[in-house]
Amino acid sequence: MTLKNKLGITDEIELAHEEERISKLAALRIYGDGTLNTLAPGTFGALKAIHVALFGDIYDFAGKVRTVNLAKGNFRFASALYLESAISSIEAMPQDCFDQIVEKYVEMNVAHPFREGNGRSGRIWLDHIFRRELGLTVDWSRIGRDDYMLAMERSPIRDLEIKMQLKQALSDDLQNVTLLARSVDASYSYEGYDAYRAEDLGPHSAEEGNAR
Repeated sequence: MTLKNKLGITDEIELAHEEERISKLAALRIYGDGTLNTLAPGTFGALKAIHVALFGDIYDFAGKVRTVNLAKGNFRFASALYLESAISSIEAMPQDCFDQIVEKYVEMNVAHPFREGNGRSGRIWLDHIFRRELGLTVDWSRIGRDDYMLAMERSPIRDLEIKMQLKQALSDDLQNVTLLARSVDASYSYEGYDAYRAEDLGPHSAEEGNAR
């Protein structure tokens, strides 16, 4: 069933392609135009702003906490009934070092606060924390899709795998536009969005060297 959208698209494949194109451009833009620099890292407000930037032109529910329960396979995300409380608790978690940041990310993934687009917006949210707190960025292209998905599935019980993957994928090259585009493509591919290459979507403001 195709999600209700602002584009008036009723074909699922067409919607997926347009969602990828529009939101990928938005992802590149917020790194380059200074939007991320205005957000407080690790807050739900930052995650909400990222989600709106990516999906606000596509879905009415962008940035809105979901009111329905979600599951993926046999895994059920946080109950909608307790979601507001869970988000507040996650916001209060410390983020002073690598381990704390990843643990906070794992908990926000379990919360899965939005109806759609949690993974893509959540990975930018995580990257934003790393940039601001540790001066590092995640090169998602260095983490394979299957490895990442399995590690995240296990992370609520055992987060060692995702910590190892992320530690090996960190870079201090914060202004590398090619790395950014490659990383966005890899992040999107985890959810099966690989119809476009970020580098082929046209010029974007990240090329001005402001991706920090």
